[in-house]
Amino acid sequence: MKNKFWSLIFIFFLSCGYNDNEKFSDYVEGDILFQDLDSSPLCDAIELVTSGYNNFNISHIGVIVKEDNEIKVLEAIPNSVKYTNIDSFLKRSLDSNKQPKVILGRLKNPYKKHIPQAINFMKNKIGDKYDNAFLLNNNKYYCSELIYEAFEESNIFELKPMTFLDPNTNDTLETWKNYYKNLQTEIPEGKLGINPGIMSKSNKIDIIHQFGVLSKSKN
Repeated sequence: MKNKFWSLIFIFFLSCGYNDNEKFSDYVEGDILFQDLDSSPLCDAIELVTSGYNNFNISHIGVIVKEDNEIKVLEAIPNSVKYTNIDSFLKRSLDSNKQPKVILGRLKNPYKKHIPQAINFMKNKIGDKYDNAFLLNNNKYYCSELIYEAFEESNIFELKPMTFLDPNTNDTLETWKNYYKNLQTEIPEGKLGINPGIMSKSNKIDIIHQFGVLSKSKN
């Protein structure tokens, strides 16, 4: 009878989609969430010209903060820098098993001392406009730029020349041509910038948790 009871409990958990990821709660302020975001062709274009940790496709990034005794994500996302509820962030992009396409990075011990200053920097940017053109030093912020600048003095992340070229044809992707045409802005090919994928590969952070199955770069 006892064995039958536990068998029924196990079946119940399976039928409800039970997963240890749902129980993850070991968040520390300053943790960095790297997300395989599938919300638009633009995300696909970002992932085509970048690659992340373990060759994962990563197109968005946010930082864990504690605000009003709640776990939230501080992020730059259209149309501004803002707080997002952790559950809303995780449910934004799910794999085939309905698990978040997210990995969690944590700064290595020598760099954790920089977290309070970085979070204060980001909090002071709440409400600032999102940087649709992905340009530095224009008082607007795209997702990875916000976090790069927050930790800039600690040299955790490094700027790299940006590319918008299709790796298969070496021509600018049509998505980017149309995108920047609509912005009436020149494509910043070769200009210094930052992206979530390359940030996930920093040797100054450890990837400590994977929530779901992220897609991988084909390049």
